[in-house]
Amino acid sequence: MSVKDTVHTQVIYNAARKWFTIIPLIVCPINFLIDAPFGRFTPKEHSIFLLDGVKSWIAMELVAPLTFSYAFLHSPLSVAHPGAPPPLSLTHPPTLLSTLFLIHYLNRAIINPLRTPSRSKSHIVVPLAAVGFNLVNGWLMGTYLSSSFASTYLQDAFQRPTFWLGIGLWALGLGGNILHDEVLLNIRRKAKAKGKAKATDDDNGKNKQEHYAIPDGYLYKYLSYPNYFCEWMEWLGFALAAAPLPSFVSFSSFLETVMPPYIFLLSEVFLMIPRAYKGHKWYHSRFPDYPKERKAVVPFLF
Repeated sequence: MSVKDTVHTQVIYNAARKWFTIIPLIVCPINFLIDAPFGRFTPKEHSIFLLDGVKSWIAMELVAPLTFSYAFLHSPLSVAHPGAPPPLSLTHPPTLLSTLFLIHYLNRAIINPLRTPSRSKSHIVVPLAAVGFNLVNGWLMGTYLSSSFASTYLQDAFQRPTFWLGIGLWALGLGGNILHDEVLLNIRRKAKAKGKAKATDDDNGKNKQEHYAIPDGYLYKYLSYPNYFCEWMEWLGFALAAAPLPSFVSFSSFLETVMPPYIFLLSEVFLMIPRAYKGHKWYHSRFPDYPKERKAVVPFLF
């Protein structure tokens, strides 16, 4: 890769960072007004645009680790070795962090969907939007972690307490996410065993809904969406370990200094809060005995 190519990539990278930060801020309030058509909000009427829930989920989520791996191994912003992979050793902090990223998506894209007994169909607009998100996010994250900037920032990471605090939060968040997803999977397993799972079209042309029940146990005592909360904790820890805090002096300085790990965290929060809020309201409307004290996604607050 030539110096000219590296400069060109840097321009694209900086533009992608800024817009990938701004767009979720715009989309967030819009998502409070609409129901993303998957899961409990899957359209009930049959349509050719409704896709198999498990297959579409795997396809759209695999985009992130594949794009990430390509960007990381090609190191487009590495000054020392442009176009060459960084050291592929867990003693190299960027490679360790890359491994954590891929572990998350191994669970999210393959293990979790293959273990679910059934999943509601998804309107095609959902996987298309997710593919776009994962393409940009995977490329930004892989490009950042293989960059000279990240290599310099992380060169003494193993001696930095915040690095290990971040790794600990990541592990706690991943474990909590898997644990609370397992509660939901058990609801579906029990429903399927009792013949209540409804994943196929009926004779009247209407798309039947998955069986839902009130989840209970662990952080479900306090939240409707503890799996979301734990995923935010996971990526907060990852960002603490992987990147410096951005500047909060002004919005323009924030855009200039925010790195992809923090952009991903903010994107997740702004894009998932509306879903959690609307799902929380759905639980209350669906189940009259739903716990009144339970919050949507942030313990004791929201």
